[in-house]
Amino acid sequence: MQDIRLLKHSGYTFWYGLLLVFFLIAPLWFNEFYLGEITTICIYSVISLGLMVLVGFTGQVSLGHGAFLAIGAYSNAYLISQGVPFLIAFPLSGVITALVGICIGIPALKITGVYLAIATLAFGIITEEIAVHWKSVTGGFQGFPVDAPSLFGYELWQTYEFYYLCFFVLILCILLVLNLLRTPTGRAFIAIRNSETSAQSMGIHLSKYKVISFAISAGITGLGGALFGHRLGYLSPDAFNFLMSIQLLMMVIVGGLGSIHGAIFGAIFIGVLPQFLAIARDYIPVAAEIPGLEAGTFGIILILFILFEPLGIYGRWRKIKLYFELFPLYRKATFKRQKTYLKTERMI
Repeated sequence: MQDIRLLKHSGYTFWYGLLLVFFLIAPLWFNEFYLGEITTICIYSVISLGLMVLVGFTGQVSLGHGAFLAIGAYSNAYLISQGVPFLIAFPLSGVITALVGICIGIPALKITGVYLAIATLAFGIITEEIAVHWKSVTGGFQGFPVDAPSLFGYELWQTYEFYYLCFFVLILCILLVLNLLRTPTGRAFIAIRNSETSAQSMGIHLSKYKVISFAISAGITGLGGALFGHRLGYLSPDAFNFLMSIQLLMMVIVGGLGSIHGAIFGAIFIGVLPQFLAIARDYIPVAAEIPGLEAGTFGIILILFILFEPLGIYGRWRKIKLYFELFPLYRKATFKRQKTYLKTERMI
């Protein structure tokens, strides 16, 4: 029973409860700029959770999640422009994106690894081209304005109002993924990630669960895309290019694959890094003259994490936590992976 509890012990209850209270009163402490940045991190966290379901828990690499982000954003914005209430348009955008995810997941069943990454990359490029040329729906390069979300006729124009909406959606998505992992479906995802051969030998239907994973991942990402569209206020195909997909994949890798904490840590990292680079340009004149600084920095950080900290930020936190728990009996080889003969023997 302990392995399926949402909160493992009273310490989790206390600290997460304290963290929840902090975010609930955050508008009292932060001005509009910082509150807007926290809102962006909440949106990135929702998107990261969606990608984590597919990449971190099922082991299917995707370089095209920027496309699902775009589908969710445009679907929500278009439905609202046609008079559909936000409370209907928002979940419907997630459903539409999930259906597209099923359509992509079915033909991608027979490919894995780098070939799946190439296929999803092609899907992302195709989606971007559709957004450019389907002007009656997307507005093309001229853009598509996104109205403020409205709840029962009340428009959420204020920064703190939209913050609470994004935070509420993030909490719901976290609970959704947590409960998913406690179900047979979630455990089937993890089994497929560890070893498809072993999972199939245990009676897990690979095709079925891969499609379900694509659908859930796309659906959650679509919800994040809908919020992302409201955050931008104006949609353009340039906002959902290949670099966006790389940033999304970077979130789950840098944060820590295979954990919800990793999804949140990765979102925080991606949300803070652009502001850090903007400050660097102000204080370091040479940085302002470097073209493609942000994209290059993303790439370098991704390579460094893959080489030196493959478990991500959350993995590093686990090591630090274990060090103090076992001190002075901590051994350097505690997290060193031994040679194994099955992927299912890995500890992630």
